[in-house]
Amino acid sequence: CVCLFRIQEESDIENTEASRMKRAAAKHLIERYYHQLTEGCGNDSCSNAWCSSSRGSHRLDNNAAAVKALELYKINAKLCDPHPSKKGTTMNHCVRDDFKAVTEYYMYVNYLTEEKVYEILHICGEKEDYSPLIRVIGRVFSSAEGLVQSFRRSKPPTKEELKSLQSKDEDKDEDEEEAAACSAAAMEEDSPGSSSRLDGAASGDNDVGKLGPDEVSVDIDAVRRVYQRLLSNDKIEAAFLNALVYLSPNVECDLTYHNVYSRDPNYLNLFVVVMENSNLHSPDYLEIALPQFCRAMSKLPLPALAKLARLWSHYSAEQIHRIMETFQQLITYKVVSNEFNSRNLVNDDDAVVAATKCLKIVYYANVMGGEVDTEHNEEEDEEPIPESSELTLQELLGEERRNKKGPRVDPLETELTIRTSDSRRPLIPFQEFVNEPLNEVLEMDKDYTFFKVETENKFSFMTCPFILNAVTKNLGLYYDNRIRMYSERRITVLYSLVQGQQLNPYLRLKVRRDHIIDDALVRVSPRSFCSSYLKKQLYVEFEGEQGVDEGGVSKEFFQLVVEEIFNPDIGMFAYDERTKMFWFNPSSFENEGQFTLIGIVLGLAIYNNCILDVHFPMVVYRKLMGKKGTFRDLADSNPVLYQSLKELLEYEGSVEEDMMITFQISQTDLFGNPLMYDLRENGDQIPVTNKNRKEFVAQYAEYMLNKSVEKQFKAFRRGFHMVTNESPLKYLFRPEEIELLICGSRNLDFQALEETTEYDGGYSRDSRIIKEFWETLHSFAEEQKRLFLQFTTGTDRAPVGGLGKLKMIIAKNGPDTDRLPTSHTCFNVLLLPEYDTKEKLRERLLKAILYAKGFGML
Repeated sequence: CVCLFRIQEESDIENTEASRMKRAAAKHLIERYYHQLTEGCGNDSCSNAWCSSSRGSHRLDNNAAAVKALELYKINAKLCDPHPSKKGTTMNHCVRDDFKAVTEYYMYVNYLTEEKVYEILHICGEKEDYSPLIRVIGRVFSSAEGLVQSFRRSKPPTKEELKSLQSKDEDKDEDEEEAAACSAAAMEEDSPGSSSRLDGAASGDNDVGKLGPDEVSVDIDAVRRVYQRLLSNDKIEAAFLNALVYLSPNVECDLTYHNVYSRDPNYLNLFVVVMENSNLHSPDYLEIALPQFCRAMSKLPLPALAKLARLWSHYSAEQIHRIMETFQQLITYKVVSNEFNSRNLVNDDDAVVAATKCLKIVYYANVMGGEVDTEHNEEEDEEPIPESSELTLQELLGEERRNKKGPRVDPLETELTIRTSDSRRPLIPFQEFVNEPLNEVLEMDKDYTFFKVETENKFSFMTCPFILNAVTKNLGLYYDNRIRMYSERRITVLYSLVQGQQLNPYLRLKVRRDHIIDDALVRVSPRSFCSSYLKKQLYVEFEGEQGVDEGGVSKEFFQLVVEEIFNPDIGMFAYDERTKMFWFNPSSFENEGQFTLIGIVLGLAIYNNCILDVHFPMVVYRKLMGKKGTFRDLADSNPVLYQSLKELLEYEGSVEEDMMITFQISQTDLFGNPLMYDLRENGDQIPVTNKNRKEFVAQYAEYMLNKSVEKQFKAFRRGFHMVTNESPLKYLFRPEEIELLICGSRNLDFQALEETTEYDGGYSRDSRIIKEFWETLHSFAEEQKRLFLQFTTGTDRAPVGGLGKLKMIIAKNGPDTDRLPTSHTCFNVLLLPEYDTKEKLRERLLKAILYAKGFGML
């Protein structure tokens, strides 16, 4: 009993002490309001209506000012910072007198507002003792509950409160002692659970449910101002760092085991507040604090991640870049400070994985914050792609086919109802999100395995393709294609055993050079087989030639098909001399099978890792990704028309009177005959005016890029999807990267090729003829260099990543001779005799590359 009595007595003493300090702090704040109303802050340009330094303020006598001070305290009105000219005034005198009581009171502050931070900062500045502020920051920023309640948006005053503040007080005869008595009564009403600005809980009026669905209840501008004021002090900066180290494990535990976000959506506030710290990417944070915080953030449920992405999408490009750099710095720091290899995978580093997951939020915020086109989506093909009638390997083993659902979609993308292909221009370039040090240490074969297995224990960076460069993603796609080929081959063998039939495990094409299109159409006609047939490994044979296809014969097959099908004389595609681009000919006489074939060819080129010499505008690849062409796409597909329509939109005069355009447009067919088309019914009778010119431009672009070539493009897209429908292609690559996959790089860096070339058969980098060879090659003209690439590799384009990724081999092919150099295009091998002179080397090499065609056994 004695112990209980002492405990109760000590508790009563603590409560009494807390109440005393609370009264002292409240008295201090009311005095500040009072002096602000009577003396002002000293700033002539002050905009605070309740400061006598403001131009619009009204002078109050002492009694009225005391009552007003109490009212302003109750509604948490704005307090001005003292102007430097006010040093030594009564207001600061009060601060000095009450420093001890106020600093003791702040030991019981459990959440912060901007005003409260400035109050403490001002008091500490007077005494040049920042320990009270450091303790408050340490307490609040290390507590999830305190941080969630901090920096809430202020509740706007009600009409009644505004009317009360603006009306004249009827009790002007009351003196200042009465006002002090009222203030004391107000102190007594302040309990730990109330909504007073001095207690430890925020007002319920700031609940996020009353805000927009994509908003949070944090006053972000206030948080930024507070950080800007405080981070310049090294001691205060250390308080933020230490608090974050203590906070993060507790937050991770709350999100992992206690499901706190579903109970309180305001829990997201703490992530918003912490991420506004502009010093997060500094070295002090990278070791412990930031990795722990990223792990906590990565535990947020999907709705919270989407909400955070929507919030950040309203940030400026500079702010998005700052947050992106924070996570990128952590990833880079962890990668370069560890030795990752096939045994120590970067996928197992929790900090790198967590930072990558957090970076995904910024990535989608970057997409949504830029220029986005969520409309203009292509309709799916009405006719389904034929499925295989054969039993798959999984079905033969009693398992459901794994890829029947099609390629995966990112859950956050689904939650946000936005796709990367919807982006017209992000806030910051997509290249900023690629982390090159990570790409260098990533074991792509292991990462692809984790991607396909989809286990919770292993993270795959292919689920965050924005962080991977095109070379790394292409390697992942290569593994997917090769495994699919191997699977199809096993399925064919197993099916043959079950059915007793001999089936070809390869996609074998035997074609004649002079009838290559006809033969190819017969072999890959969609009506003669199912789409899975195209997923077998390609094997091409030219009739009458002895070349064995290990890749090189296929390369020439693709090259010849492209040359034939894009020949302007055939009329399938129109060629623009100005842009050097091809576009679908709307008046082509060719049947849909021809366009389906070129779609299949493009798909097979990706599937078999071949590069094609095709020249499409970017809108074609956007349409392949499911987007329709719009006015903006005319800029590169038809720049002359784009400029004309742009001038029409910007014309300041009367469009109807000066231009006399109608909603009827004309085109020319293959024979130069004009064809008229009405953009609207009876378009020739509807004039284009200043009011409807935007509609005219939109419909003009819709016709040129979509409607006029709808039949041709649908066949083309269908052929492309026959090969790629189950591939992660659309998941991994953006339209511009798909162009790079198909066409290769147009930048030919032969210096990079020289640095990566290997030698065999007795040659080395220091051999005389090798030095002469590179001197000769570098002296060639651009067209001759392309012919050399064609001769050696089967294509005149650089692969994804440039010529440095080509891995060419130069092998010795005997002593000096009159024979020409030869090559194995399947393996990028150049067989070079050891010619006696540099002149003979040049002459023999030029003759070989100029007249090389066909395959034979030499």
